[in-house]
Amino acid sequence: SGLRLSIPVAFAALGGVFSERGGVINIGLEGMMLAGAFGAAVGSYYSGSAGMGILCALVAGAAIGLLLGLLTVSLQVNQLVAGIAVNLLCVGLTAFAARQVFGADLGRAFVEGLGQIEIPLLSDIPVIGPVLFAQDALVYLLYLLIPVSLWVLFRSSWGLSLRGTGENPRAADTAGVAVFRLRYVAIAASGALAALGGAHIVLAQIRLFTEEMSAGKGFIALAAIILGRWNPALAVVAALFFGFCDAVQLRLQFANPTVPYQAFIVLPSGASLLALVIFVGGTRRPGALGLRYDRESR
Repeated sequence: SGLRLSIPVAFAALGGVFSERGGVINIGLEGMMLAGAFGAAVGSYYSGSAGMGILCALVAGAAIGLLLGLLTVSLQVNQLVAGIAVNLLCVGLTAFAARQVFGADLGRAFVEGLGQIEIPLLSDIPVIGPVLFAQDALVYLLYLLIPVSLWVLFRSSWGLSLRGTGENPRAADTAGVAVFRLRYVAIAASGALAALGGAHIVLAQIRLFTEEMSAGKGFIALAAIILGRWNPALAVVAALFFGFCDAVQLRLQFANPTVPYQAFIVLPSGASLLALVIFVGGTRRPGALGLRYDRESR
């Protein structure tokens, strides 16, 4: 349960690492997840294919990412304000669009989802086999994206340019790096990855769309990014920790039906705050994170 509940947060955290390594704080992860969830539900609902749902989620997330890029990179709106605006837009837009698409069936319109895929031999390993190797396709995609992200960020020339942009965009620009274009690509990729998190909620967990179903997971992903020191692998590990906390609070709810559920539902958010307080000391963020870059003032 902890693994399955951590997957949406892990995808969002992975996407946020790319955006923030490029110098743009992505407060809009929550909205991007919600857009991805809606895109996955609509795509799967009309086509009857979970694959089409994933494709629609990617398009929706990348589109929201480009919108955030327009606000923060081109129009130079404060990054925190722009991210909050994107979240509010996605909450309202998906709620309105869902009522238009699903009508009276909203909350009851089940879609074609992703089934479990057991990997021969590996799924037979005691204890960890069924947990790690009897999952849906998006979980296996996350396994693949972790080493790919590490290589892209720390071994490729594109990753070097992105990290340089996040540390000192003026120096990167002087060296010939297309700072604005690079940030647009990073934010769009961030949106697409976060959207996969929303798609996983719809296609692999509950198989329908409901309003505001991301339920704060995008903000927990922000904590995972910081706790993971802007490293893709460590951010996913932090997401796994928060997913475990989420699974624990669900078990506590079922085991203690006489206790108000609100006493347990705050556990993941509380754990994220506590983890940041304990472990965030000494963490060095990208040097230009949150700072706008005006090329004309160079």
